[in-house]
Amino acid sequence: MKRRGRSIIDELAILPWWINVILAFVIYFLFNYLFPNINFQNPFYKGIAMALPGLAPFAVVILLFIAAVSAYNALREGDLLDRQMGTATLREIDWKEFEELVGEAFRRKGYSVTETGGGGADGGVDLIIRKGGERLLVQCKHWKMDKVGVKVIRELYGVIAAEGATGGVVISSGTFTQEAKDFTRGKPLELIDGSSLLKIIAEVQKAPINPIKKSIENTCPLCGAEMVLRTAKKGPNAGAKFWGCSTFPKCKATKPYTAK
Repeated sequence: MKRRGRSIIDELAILPWWINVILAFVIYFLFNYLFPNINFQNPFYKGIAMALPGLAPFAVVILLFIAAVSAYNALREGDLLDRQMGTATLREIDWKEFEELVGEAFRRKGYSVTETGGGGADGGVDLIIRKGGERLLVQCKHWKMDKVGVKVIRELYGVIAAEGATGGVVISSGTFTQEAKDFTRGKPLELIDGSSLLKIIAEVQKAPINPIKKSIENTCPLCGAEMVLRTAKKGPNAGAKFWGCSTFPKCKATKPYTAK
């Protein structure tokens, strides 16, 4: 799978910070001590080798700067995940932060994560995750209300076959249509909706600001939005409390309320 317009700086920036630090030391050694002492017969190569010691400091500074940016991004993504408190905060972040949050969650579950630069709020494959012998393609859909349809799942399945990947995962902040769920049966595909994602986040959070469990329990079973406590104003149950979807009237799902 080709990445879109990525430079070597972009490739280095997505590596763990410590790899860039090691590369800085390796480059310093090669440029200062190894290449200048090789007896090149070609005058052109010999000239380059003799010029490398002067370039070594610049290369080291660039790599250490990239390492600092990478370390900052790792801290920021970790903080983003640990700040999640439920459906409300999950829906407040933008599509890029959603991809970063998903990537961090998989890292904490022991996966190696590569960001592919899928191409925007509705682009292609966003992450490649590896663990053991698995190589999974991940597509992130930060759709606040719409259900993810079968078209998205079919497209990912085609990419999985073309790339020879082990399987694929589609993660949505909302829900999936029944047709999409039916299509995944018997295929190396996994669908993770907003409610399931919150459970994953709760499992891997290191220092959550607020317990996320309560939000999971009060998630709308139809659209994944937060449920709010309401009071019936008319009908046989007038005066009784119940849980209603916060997006009403767009979604009319309800849950019974039990006083504790």
